Amino acid sequence: MVVLGAGPAGLVLANLLLAAGIDCAVLERASRSHIQTRARAGFLAPNTVRVLDRHGLADGLHRHGLAHGTCEFRTGDGRFRLDYGVLGRGEQHTVYPQQNLVTDLLTRYLDSGGRIHFGTEALAVHDADGPRPYVTTLEPDGRPTRWDARYVAGCDGRHGAARRSLPPGAVRHHHDYGVSWLGLLAQAPPSLDAVGYAVHDHGFAGHMARSPQVTRYYLQYPRGACADAWSEERIWDELDLRMRAPEHGPLRRGPIVERGVVDLECDVVESLRHGSLLLAGDAASLTAPAAAKGANLAVLEAEILAGALAGALAGGDGAALDRYSAQCLAHIWRAQEFTQWMTGLLHAIPGQDHSGGSFFHASLRRARLDSLRMSRAHQDWFAENYVGV
Repeated sequence: MVVLGAGPAGLVLANLLLAAGIDCAVLERASRSHIQTRARAGFLAPNTVRVLDRHGLADGLHRHGLAHGTCEFRTGDGRFRLDYGVLGRGEQHTVYPQQNLVTDLLTRYLDSGGRIHFGTEALAVHDADGPRPYVTTLEPDGRPTRWDARYVAGCDGRHGAARRSLPPGAVRHHHDYGVSWLGLLAQAPPSLDAVGYAVHDHGFAGHMARSPQVTRYYLQYPRGACADAWSEERIWDELDLRMRAPEHGPLRRGPIVERGVVDLECDVVESLRHGSLLLAGDAASLTAPAAAKGANLAVLEAEILAGALAGALAGGDGAALDRYSAQCLAHIWRAQEFTQWMTGLLHAIPGQDHSGGSFFHASLRRARLDSLRMSRAHQDWFAENYVGV
């Protein structure tokens, strides 16, 4: 068994396969230090924590993760809070940076005798329609290598070898929201004890605590602008304006230690199985970051895929593998639907003049926010979908 990619999907899958007695090798193009320091979203859904708990992979997040169950919306009509941890099903997130989770999973895998090859670039998956697929790679020294397997799990992202190797019959559903974010990591304590969502005429702004010393911010940003186009002073001034700091209290400032531009898109492949090639994580689907579904879908898919592969390889029963794609796509489309709703709630539609479509859309957003502020039924729906996958 060959697993492409050492993100959450690949490492959860590899750990579960190893625990089931299935020999596998993980191929990762980046270095170990890179994957252990690559900052990503850190909001883990309750089901993600349950999956990791079930398989003994949650020690680190229980020691260092922070429970979180409140979000605050700021608009021109004031602000309101939702304690989503007591709404809906009464579930909350665990805040645990993804690089810490990856480090935990990698350590567990290696300590259990797992094999991983860093600096190994997968070029293509071959013969996936037959019983003996293989992967061609470049080793760290540039040597070409071939890896033979019974199955190949593509957990190497939307631009990886697994996606590039899909047959012509694969269908890709893609949607660009036309919105970009400037993602920021500030060496500054959180400024509020909630996830903050600010809706403003200048664009969306978001506040997400990562630790007592580090806060992640997001700013809606001009499409096509490079990440360093704005000075730190301008960034903080925009955050103050959009989060209405004069009305609700100042933001705690500090050095911006990381920045990057994210274009909000969704991308889904159907089917997730093509013979002996199976997709999981961002190789299977990409969600816009407004609802923090990506890593949670990856862990869910990895558990489903591990069980299906164990049934096929250890038990000789391929029925679960036959169901794998449809089972995961049901979760993926549910996450996409809520992400689209959330993205529409927080952003104006670019490229429309104020007197036409944008006024109509802004009025709808205001009505949705008013409903979310006042309707318990709407709040319960939001809470269930916000933490669900």
